[in-house]
Amino acid sequence: MSGNFPPGGAGRQDNKPGAKFAAESFGFGVFAPGTRVRVRGASLPGHIRTPYFLRGHEGVIESVAGKFPNPEDLAYGRPGMPPRTLYRVAFRQPDLWPAYAGSGQDTLIADIFEHWLDERPS
Repeated sequence: MSGNFPPGGAGRQDNKPGAKFAAESFGFGVFAPGTRVRVRGASLPGHIRTPYFLRGHEGVIESVAGKFPNPEDLAYGRPGMPPRTLYRVAFRQPDLWPAYAGSGQDTLIADIFEHWLDERPS
C-alpha cells in the first residue's frame, strides 16, 4: 500500500480480545480488541460501507485493521482524509437473524470504520 498508511495490524501489541492497551496511542483509534460497541443506526444517503443489517446491533472489536482513507468520501472523488480507523467487529449470528438455526456461538465478522461505532458498557 502506498502512502503513510500502515498495513493491516502494523503496530498492534496484542490482538487478543480483552487486551489491555490504548489502541489510540498506537495511532489506530479509540477501541481496543475486546471492546463492546454498537453500530450506529443512521440511514444516510449515498455510498455507505456499513452494511444496513448491522446498523443498531452490538458486537465486539476483534482486531484493529489500521487507518485508511474514508471510502465513503473516495466514492465521490474526494481524498478521504483524514484517514479513518477500520476495525474487525464480531457479531453473534442469533443477534442478527432472529430465526438463525445454527449454534448460538456462531459469529459474523465485519470490517467497520470507527465513525460508525459507539462504545457500549460491558
